Amino acid sequence: MRYTILPLLSTFALFSCQNESNEMVQEPDARKISTRLEKHGDIRIDEYYWLNQRDNQEVIDYLEAENSYREAIMKGTEPLQEKLYEEMVGRIKQDDSSVPYELDGYFYYTRFEEGQQYPLYCRRKGSMEAEEEVMLNVNELAEGHSYYQVSGISVRPDSKMIAFGVDTLSRRIYTIHFKDLETGEIIEENIPNTSGSSTWAEDNRTLFYASKDRQTLRQDRIHKHKLGTDAGLDSEVYYEADETFTTYVYKSRSKKYIVIGCGSTLSNEYRTIPADSPDEEFVVFHPRVRGLEYGIAHYKDHWYVRTNHDNATNFKLMRTPVSSTGVENWEEVIPHREDVLLENIEIFNDYLVTDERTQGLNKLRVIPWNNPSAEYFIPFEEETYTAYIGNNPQFDSKVLRYGYSSLTTPSSVLEFNLETREKTLLKEQEIVGGYDKTQYRSERVWAVAEDGVRVPISLVYRADMKQDTGNPVLLYGYGSYGYTIDPSFSSSRLSLLDRGFVFAIAHIRGGQYLGRNWYEDGKLLKKRNTFTDFNTCGQFLVDEGYATKSSLYAMGGSAGGLLMGACVNMRPDLYNGVIAAVPFVDVVTTMLDETIPLTTGEYDEWGNPNDAEYYEYMLSYSPYDQVVAQDYPAMLITTGLHDSQVQYWEPAKWIAKLRDVRTNKERPLLMHCNMDTGHSGASGRFEAFKEIAMEYAFLLDLQGISE
Repeated sequence: MRYTILPLLSTFALFSCQNESNEMVQEPDARKISTRLEKHGDIRIDEYYWLNQRDNQEVIDYLEAENSYREAIMKGTEPLQEKLYEEMVGRIKQDDSSVPYELDGYFYYTRFEEGQQYPLYCRRKGSMEAEEEVMLNVNELAEGHSYYQVSGISVRPDSKMIAFGVDTLSRRIYTIHFKDLETGEIIEENIPNTSGSSTWAEDNRTLFYASKDRQTLRQDRIHKHKLGTDAGLDSEVYYEADETFTTYVYKSRSKKYIVIGCGSTLSNEYRTIPADSPDEEFVVFHPRVRGLEYGIAHYKDHWYVRTNHDNATNFKLMRTPVSSTGVENWEEVIPHREDVLLENIEIFNDYLVTDERTQGLNKLRVIPWNNPSAEYFIPFEEETYTAYIGNNPQFDSKVLRYGYSSLTTPSSVLEFNLETREKTLLKEQEIVGGYDKTQYRSERVWAVAEDGVRVPISLVYRADMKQDTGNPVLLYGYGSYGYTIDPSFSSSRLSLLDRGFVFAIAHIRGGQYLGRNWYEDGKLLKKRNTFTDFNTCGQFLVDEGYATKSSLYAMGGSAGGLLMGACVNMRPDLYNGVIAAVPFVDVVTTMLDETIPLTTGEYDEWGNPNDAEYYEYMLSYSPYDQVVAQDYPAMLITTGLHDSQVQYWEPAKWIAKLRDVRTNKERPLLMHCNMDTGHSGASGRFEAFKEIAMEYAFLLDLQGISE
């Protein structure tokens, strides 16, 4: 065996984890096997490198031992976990359905049935009063599978067939299947090893899709499939040779073009063909240039280009004739603005709608084509919220569909009449059992970082339970890839708020909450800003009396798990407990291994450690490498055996090293490894709440809350 089990009496005072019989609880202790890793003359000794053998039964045994240990330690919280789970599931409208949208004479929607884990994808012809047609009942398809995920449902132009992707392992490797909507049969023909998404040409016979490199899982090829032929004979229409890029394919909203997109952190490139001529050669829209980012949308005689061309850091909108797409023909529609990030656009016959971010808040701007000076913004009233452009498939519509949510307002779908400016609420997420938003408060405050930069924090709490000082506070963060964690509603979060917790989001650098520069200042050789920003936010909440160090908790997942690891290494005294979900913590080793999914495509995010400067900088914050002999807060670490984004061995190695090095053995270090799933957790809509209930129980028990 490559690990041993050491006895540890559960002395963790607040955890109701001692067995009633006062039995000894066994703490896993991974065996050390030294592996010498050398780069740039620097030598690292990794004593847990052996845990990266997914097919080694000894590794599986160790992961299962970790699960058994966590279950034993948290056994006393099982009634609380069950209560939390029942609360969360009890708030869900089980027979819920989405707002229908019209496309090609059909109204499409998704609905759930009472007690069922998976959705039904449905449509009605002509109107919502017509007979329902169930295109896919995922509950039936998922029978016998511990994990089942459907992705990329693509309706053929004649509306008689769909293609859809299926993943049964949670590695994000999909097999495309076909269903004849006239006969109701899923035909035998299928295409393995794809991204799950596919795009029909207008001939109703040709399908384009992306396949993956089987080792790195990079989407590197676009294929063309002819219905009724062997997928093994599919022609390759594009190969992306640059390992820092991925590729994908889609159809323009106008349905006039098939588009192959290629993207890296810093650059984009597109190729197009007419959608009714699937056998033509793809033509490059504009060749890639390092640092040039752009996206394209077709409308009538022009392509509209959202781009950072010519130092437009926050992006601007250009357009170019369909016949001449070279950058020399691009003309400005919306100029670059230093204080406004242009995030998205939606084009209608009579209006242009933009999704812009100013001082962290989304704003939807309406610009009439025939009178641009008559532009206006759709009004929003809350101090902190999120709004976004929804599904608008029709160019000739006078109505914009958009989404809205806040920390106190359930997710909503609205329609806004662009002419009359009348707003209609189509659907607001129903909270079963009732929900009174007036009982909750949200606000936005600002902390000051080490370099003087002001960092925003969004907060929500139950007004009648918030204390003047010393509340239990859960601070959440991410801070990578320019991805913004917007302040949106969560029904499961009510279980924390109703027990007196304050929930806070730290809008730290590395995201784009305050514009593109906010992202640029939190990556590569400025990555440490992300971590110091988060700790600054935590210290601010303590200094301002929202929390104390004994009531402040932190949580983040994936790259946010890296955030957790770096922050507790830097300020272990600041947090009473930490949840690190699927954490990316072994930064240097992973980024040196080009066979691991995501590595090469993320050199422009983290840096390439084959360069000594980046190697040294990464090493300075890599959570696994920077574990030192000090007291650490209580931690719950989650992972999935089949995770394709962050390999399971990163958190497994991390917790093993933490246990060995830390100086406070009485604080719990727990790991939950889901042996059936990957990065996104369980596939069923109720199963995911079991893990959330476990995480909340961990926090509540640390805080001494047992009910």
